Amino acid sequence: MVGNLKSKILVTGAAGFIGSAVCEKLLNMGFDTVGVDNLNGYYDPKLKLARINRIKKNINKNSNFEFIKLDLVNKTDVKKIFDFGPFEYIVHLAAQAGVRYSLINPMAYVESNINGFVNLLEGIKENKGTKHFVYASSSSVYGGNTKLPFHENDRVDHPISLYAATKKSNELLSFVYSHLYGIPSTGLRLFTVYGPWGRPDMAAFKFVSAILDGKEIEVYNNGGMFRDFTYIDDIVDGIIAVLDKIPISNDTYDEDSMKKDVPYQILNLGNSKSESLMKFLSIIEANLGIKAKIVFKAIQPGDIVSTYADMTAFNEHTGMEIKTSLENGIKNFVFWYKQYYKL
Repeated sequence: MVGNLKSKILVTGAAGFIGSAVCEKLLNMGFDTVGVDNLNGYYDPKLKLARINRIKKNINKNSNFEFIKLDLVNKTDVKKIFDFGPFEYIVHLAAQAGVRYSLINPMAYVESNINGFVNLLEGIKENKGTKHFVYASSSSVYGGNTKLPFHENDRVDHPISLYAATKKSNELLSFVYSHLYGIPSTGLRLFTVYGPWGRPDMAAFKFVSAILDGKEIEVYNNGGMFRDFTYIDDIVDGIIAVLDKIPISNDTYDEDSMKKDVPYQILNLGNSKSESLMKFLSIIEANLGIKAKIVFKAIQPGDIVSTYADMTAFNEHTGMEIKTSLENGIKNFVFWYKQYYKL
């Protein structure tokens, strides 16, 4: 159970794939929720607005939803958010996503993922009262690590994309604010999220769209890619499960024999299975009843060959287990895609 039903919760990136699903779940549980999003044009804003409309249609009559269009990069806008508080919990999911796009537009990542992140932390510091700040990090921080599965204690100081570097920066910045100001924070390293209402730039969406349109699909590293695919419902349940599991005192700081307990933690959140991208594609083909036209390509700059989450720490911390198989998750996504696009 998250806090109590009088808790007010802030969700950033509320029109995004994960953010909208988190809002909907919290509202259905009866919690008043404030969602913010800048509705940028990284992908079709119509999909983002459709997610917001879905939330409003499915809202629990005992809960209240406020949606605010604003940009966390704007300090004045961030101050306005806290007029809707106080917020017992904050779930920060707003970010400029995508590894490959970071090669094209690096400043979008610096502005959103770093400047926006600090602006929000400053807001929490100044307004006080937030019991737990939970934010999305990424499996991308593991970079070129070859030891599998990825464990939270693995070294992550060699990111291979700007996106990954900004996410690692988030982890460092949240530690600083936890250390200096006692803000309890948890960074969740999310692993390849997929499912209904997903992002058009991700594999499931791109593959289904291309197959139905009879277009070629580019598969990188000649098909030798492996991902810890994690279904959206499991991600949402994981985020909510960790909300009231507040890191009270974590011995993470020991320098020159001076120990300080810092309310800070990093946890993996994935399926704990590393699946072949070709298997992922074959399940999509089976659900559509159509074979894909595949063009194999070399690995792209910034891509990680394999991801695989060690979920030991998360499971021990929350008692939650991931439930959704790849087969069921893809089946649900294909069903949603056909409904959404009226096919």
